[in-house]
Amino acid sequence: MNNKVSRRGRCRGVAKVWVLGVVAVVGVGLLAWWWQGRGTAGGADGPASAASAASGAARPAGGRFGRSGPQPVSVGVVQRRDMNVVIDAIGSIASANTAVVRPKVSGELKALYFHEGQPVKAGQVLALIDPRPYEIARDQAQAALARDQAQLENARADLARYKDLVAKEAAPRQQLDTQTALVRQLEATLLSDQATLDNARLQLSYTRVTAPIAGQAGLKQADLGNNVSPSDTNGLLTIAQTQPAAVVFAVPDARLARIRQQLLDKQPLAVQAWDRERRQMLAEGSVASTDNAIDATTGTIKVKALFPNKDGGLFPNQFVNVRLQLDRLKDTLVVPTAAVQRGAPGTFVYVVADGQVALRKVQVLATDGDATAVQGEVKPGDQVVIDGADRLRDGGKAEVIKPAAGAASGAGGRERGRNRGAAASAPASSAAR
Repeated sequence: MNNKVSRRGRCRGVAKVWVLGVVAVVGVGLLAWWWQGRGTAGGADGPASAASAASGAARPAGGRFGRSGPQPVSVGVVQRRDMNVVIDAIGSIASANTAVVRPKVSGELKALYFHEGQPVKAGQVLALIDPRPYEIARDQAQAALARDQAQLENARADLARYKDLVAKEAAPRQQLDTQTALVRQLEATLLSDQATLDNARLQLSYTRVTAPIAGQAGLKQADLGNNVSPSDTNGLLTIAQTQPAAVVFAVPDARLARIRQQLLDKQPLAVQAWDRERRQMLAEGSVASTDNAIDATTGTIKVKALFPNKDGGLFPNQFVNVRLQLDRLKDTLVVPTAAVQRGAPGTFVYVVADGQVALRKVQVLATDGDATAVQGEVKPGDQVVIDGADRLRDGGKAEVIKPAAGAASGAGGRERGRNRGAAASAPASSAAR
């Protein structure tokens, strides 16, 4: 029995040894496979890196664009001329005056005499309110006036008789005084009756609603047959005076002194209103006034300009782009706005002469769209880079691309320059390989 147990134990020990051996062999195989794969990858990278290094060594100097020759650029010419100093802003059109036409008396709306959206004149009859109740009130006041006037005439006749009797001592003095007081009382009543009649006539005139100002009529706010009253919030209609039209816009407070000085000197400050896309000029006008305080939040001040708007093309609340001509620089150096660069040297331009690039520092005086007034190290006739400046450096080489016609030719020249750069780098890469 003991021999069987010992043989069984030895068998189990041998099995464990075999299992451990197999696991060890598998582990060594996996480790060798991983190490071999790493070495192969490193070897693959090695030649590739070597090829890349060789290619880099063989690549000609010319920057990251792989161009050995001068960089293609487009240029503009420095000019000496007059230039406007313009401030660009945004604003909206506002009517010079706006009036909400409300009835001054209550009643039924009987007629409308205006066309919506059409111009109206000051004093023009716009609507009619039922006048009959007010005609009756006028007639009643007129009748009361006539009655009291007759009584006054009779009292005055009696007063004349009493005076004669008192003079003859045929009537007591007290009766004369009483009659005199009665005459004065009737005279006061007559004045009150006259005021009542005038008021009745005034109320009757209010049944014809007239335009308080000249302007453009809005949409009607009441229909025929409705009862209207002075307390109606919307009234009958709104009239906007659009001739002249006004626009309010904000300018930096640093420009305030110049604006106020020109206003005090009675010098007109020209203002132009342009559409949203800045493609069409809508109107021309001038600055009328400024606000009385600077907005501390934005550092700007509001300016109001007026436009004649004779054609009625400007509407209240219409969005416009505003161009305010603040000044005019005489005989100044002007460069294309695209030529002005900003960087570590400050504000500068690249000047190209005989294929050589030179960095020239300038100071910007004013900008008006595509033109910028400068002063500095440039002179009239200099060619300044307007396209391709990001690939230039002071003292480098450049090739001026002269477009045959229009911007399309300029784009084609730049494309040809890029193609030449690619062609120059291709042989170098082949040699490296």
